[in-house]
Amino acid sequence: MARASAGAANPYGRTGVRIVVAGDRGTGKSSLIVTAAAENFPANVPPVLPPTRLPEDFYPDRVPVTIIDTSSRVEDDGKVAEELKRADAVVLTYACDEPSTLDRLSSFWLPKLRKLEVKVPVIVVGCKLDLRDDNQQLSLEQVMSPIMQQFREIETCIECSAFKHIQIPEVFYYAQKAVLHPTGPLFDQETQTLKPRCVRALKRIFILCDHDRDGALSDAELNDFQVKCFNAPLQPSEIIGVKRVVAEKLPEGVNERGLTLTGFLFLHALFIEKGRLETTWTVLRKFGYNNDIKLADELLPSSFKRAPDQSVELTNEAIEYLKGIFELFDNNQDGALRPREIEELFSTAAESPWEKAPYLDAAEKDAFGGLSLDGFLSEWSLMTLLDPSWSMENLIYIGYPGDPLSAFRVTRRRRLDRKKQQTDRNVFQCFVFGPNKAGKSALLNSFLGRPVSDNYNSSTEERYAVNVVDQPGGIKKTLVLKEIPEDGVSKLLSDKESLATCDIAIFVHDSSDVVSWKRATELLVEVAGHGEDTGFEVPCLIVAAKDDLNSFPMAIQDSTRVSQDMGIEAPIPISAKLGDLNTVFRRIVSAAEHPHLSIPETEAGRSRKQYHRLINRSLMFVSVGAAVAIVGLAAYRVYAARKNASG
Repeated sequence: MARASAGAANPYGRTGVRIVVAGDRGTGKSSLIVTAAAENFPANVPPVLPPTRLPEDFYPDRVPVTIIDTSSRVEDDGKVAEELKRADAVVLTYACDEPSTLDRLSSFWLPKLRKLEVKVPVIVVGCKLDLRDDNQQLSLEQVMSPIMQQFREIETCIECSAFKHIQIPEVFYYAQKAVLHPTGPLFDQETQTLKPRCVRALKRIFILCDHDRDGALSDAELNDFQVKCFNAPLQPSEIIGVKRVVAEKLPEGVNERGLTLTGFLFLHALFIEKGRLETTWTVLRKFGYNNDIKLADELLPSSFKRAPDQSVELTNEAIEYLKGIFELFDNNQDGALRPREIEELFSTAAESPWEKAPYLDAAEKDAFGGLSLDGFLSEWSLMTLLDPSWSMENLIYIGYPGDPLSAFRVTRRRRLDRKKQQTDRNVFQCFVFGPNKAGKSALLNSFLGRPVSDNYNSSTEERYAVNVVDQPGGIKKTLVLKEIPEDGVSKLLSDKESLATCDIAIFVHDSSDVVSWKRATELLVEVAGHGEDTGFEVPCLIVAAKDDLNSFPMAIQDSTRVSQDMGIEAPIPISAKLGDLNTVFRRIVSAAEHPHLSIPETEAGRSRKQYHRLINRSLMFVSVGAAVAIVGLAAYRVYAARKNASG
C-alpha cells in the first residue's frame, strides 16, 4: 500500500515553497545554502546570499524551493523578522562545535518565532558536524528531545556538514516536506494519536471505498483504493503483508471480510509514526481534502449567485435523502436522533456543524436532547438559509450521492414575489423586534416547545429558532425566527440591505406596559421607514405579549389607531406563560405567504406616495394638453392645405 509516483504532477496547488534560514552568526547558514544549490563547498561566501532557487525537479514532489538567507547583524533585525513572517518553513541553524549556539535556539530564536506569530514548520539543523568533538557522548535525540517537548513547532532535527557533504540535500527536502505534508493537521505529537478531523476524513474515505457496505475493505476494494490514490495496483502478496502487519499489532483491525475501519486508521497512524506523511496526505488529497482537512474550495461553489432578496432552500430530492439518513441513523427507531446518533451521522464531516451557535439550541428537542424528523430537517433548512455553502459541504460529507448543486434551489426575488402577490418559498425568515422585557425570548422558547422562565435574561446577541409550522390543507412550511436585541436594531438598519433577507417582521411588546408599547411602535416606524427608503419593504405584524397580565389603559384604542394608521392587522394577543399562543406562528407564516399585504406605511412614505401621485397626475395633464395641442395643430394644417387647394 502506498507507492506514490515520483513523477506525478504537482497536486498541492503551490507554485513554490519559501524556506527562510536563520540562526546565530557563524553557524553555517550561507555555506549550507550554497552547498545545497551548487553541490560544492564554497571557499568564500558573502555575509548574506541573494534568494537561491532550487528547480522543481530537485526533489520528487516537483515543487520549486526558494531559500532565503538572513543577516546576523542586530541592525538587520527588522528585515529578518519580515522574512520570517513570509516563510512557509523556517530552518534554524546551530553549530555542532559551539554548544552555546544550540542553547540560543531555546533562549532566543524559538521564542522570537512565537513572538512574531510565525506559525510554520521549523527544521532545526546542526551544521559543521565534521567539527564536533568526538568525545561528545549525547546523541542528537538526547540533545533535542527536551527542546522538542517545549517547542512543538519543531518538525524535524538533523545534523549535517557542508564541508563533508553530509545530509545537505536532506535539510531542504525535510523543510519542503514539512510544508507539503505537514504533521500538525494529522497527528497529535503529545498523545501520539491521529487528530479528530483526520479520523473523520479517513472514516469518510473508508466508507466511500467500502462499496458493498459490509464494514471492511476486501482485497478487491483495497486494490481499487490503491489504484485511485497511487495509480498502481497492489500485488496479492502485498495485500497479505499489509493485513498481517495490522493483525499482529491490532487483531480487530482485520476480520474475515477484510481490513476494518480500525485497521485502516491504524495503518495511517503507522505511516505517520514512521515519517511517511506523504502517504496519508496523498490519500486525503485524492479525495478532495485541503491542508485544513476540509473539502477543497474547488469542489464547492464559491457562492450561490443570488440577489440580496433571494434565499437558498433544499430541493425535494435533498429532503427525501435527508429523511432516509434520519431513518438510517435512528438506531433505536424512537423517531428521534439522540446526540450520540447525530454525532455518528456527522462523524465523517470535518466537525459536527450544530454544536455551536446559531444552530446549537435553534431547534426543538425532546427530554433526551433528541431531534424529531421535523427538528432535523429544520436544522438543515436553517443552515441552508444562513450558509448554503456550509450546508452543501456537510451534505457531501455525509454521503449525498447526486450532484450537490441538485440539492439546492435559489428562490425568486422577494421584490418579485410582492409584485406577483404570491411566493413559492418553503422557508420563511421572520425578524423579531421589540424592546427589552417585551417577551421576545419567551416567544422563541414557546416556538421550540420550551417552558417560559420566570427569571429574566436580557438577550445581547441575535438568536435563531426554527421549526415546522403546519398550515391548513396539510401543508408544511419552515419558519425561522430571528430575535433582534433592542440595542442591535441601529446596527442592523445601518446596512441598506438588512431587510432583504426578511420575509416578515413582528413587533413584540408587553401588553401591560405602555412604555413597552410605545417603544415597539417606534421600532415599527423605524423598520417600516427603512424598508420604504431601501425598497425592501416587508409585511409586519404586532404581537401583544403577556396577555395574562392586565393591559395598560387605552391599550385597545392605541393599538387600533396605530394598526389603522399604518395599514396592518390589529395586534395578536398571546400569553407564553399560559401557553395561549393564539395560532401566532401559523398567522406569521400566512402573512409571509402574502408578501404584498400587511406592509406598513409611514407618514413619510404616505407623503412620498402622494407626491409621486401628484407629479404623475401633473405629467398626465401635461401629456393630455400636449396631445390636444398636437391634434389642434394637425387640424389647422389640414384646414390650411384644403384652403390653399380650393384657392
